[in-house]
Order: sequence, then C-alpha cells, then structure tokens
Amino acid sequence: MSLSNIPNLLTIFRFLMVPFLLFCLRPGVEKWVALLGFSLFILGAISDFLDGYLARRWEVQTAFGKLMDPLADKLLVTAALIMLIPMGRLSALVAFLIMARELVITGLRGVAAASGLVIAASKMGKWKTFIQIVALATLMFPPNILPIANLHDIGRLILYVALVLTLVSGVDYILKFYRQYTPTAS
Repeated sequence: MSLSNIPNLLTIFRFLMVPFLLFCLRPGVEKWVALLGFSLFILGAISDFLDGYLARRWEVQTAFGKLMDPLADKLLVTAALIMLIPMGRLSALVAFLIMARELVITGLRGVAAASGLVIAASKMGKWKTFIQIVALATLMFPPNILPIANLHDIGRLILYVALVLTLVSGVDYILKFYRQYTPTAS
C-alpha cells in the first residue's frame, strides 16, 4: 500500500462509520451503545485530523482527498446534528443553520474549484470545526456516566459558540469567494 492511499483510506473510513454512528445515536439506546457512538464520533474526528496531517506531511494530497475529505467531515457532523435533535439535546434550528452554512460553502467551493480558484480554509473555519466537534461530542455523551449533572447544557453552550463561528466564518468565506471569483460566460 502506498503512502498516498492512507489519508484516502481514513476518509473512506469516515464515510463507512456514518451508518454505525446513526445506529448508535438513536434515542433510547443502552448506555454502552451510546458510548460506542460517542467513541466512533471521536475516532472520526481524529481520523479527519490525521488524514489531513498525513497528506500534507507526506505530500500526497490527491484530487480524491481534496473533494471527499470535506464531504466525509460534513456527513459525520450532519449525522450527529440530525440524531441529536430527537434526543432533545439540540434545536432543529441550530442544526439547520449549521448544515445550511456547510452546504452553501461546499457549493461555493465547487464553483471556485471549477474556476481554478482555491480558497483556503481560514483559521476561524478550523476553530469552528474544532468547537463543533467538542460541542457535538459533549452533547452525544451518554447521561449519568460522568459526575457532571449539566453536561448537555454545557454542550449546548459550546454549540452556540460554534454556531456563531460557523456563521461568521461562512460570511468570511463568501466575501473571500466574491473578491476572487470572476464569472465566465457559459
């Protein structure tokens, strides 16, 4: 196996994890199943960091990785957002706003790529992702395992911070896009 395949395999791993995450995050599952879902989500977040790190370090970035890595991340986060709603741990409005931002930015990235533009992720966008992961992991952690009575309230507070960063970084990306983008006649 060549080194260039390892980051891509980690991306594929995240895609394959999503159905298991959906299964584990259903309302009313036993604590061990919910804890497995939490663990899968953390593993997915670690694989996201690791695949990007390895691709850059080994200089093996591929077209597949550039396209599919962000999609795998969005799918993992979207699965968590959707499954936390029926559990009563997340507002559907917050989930919608986060998902809408991600869809808009993914669409703009596609337009930019088709035009030969690369608009790099900002530090704010990277912080947004990190805080989203922390918030979602906190929200999906099964209740009554840790001696923190209001763990899910803390998770919601962290998610509101992530929501603000999500929206602000989305506006920042849109502004960068329109400063660089020159539409061509089609």
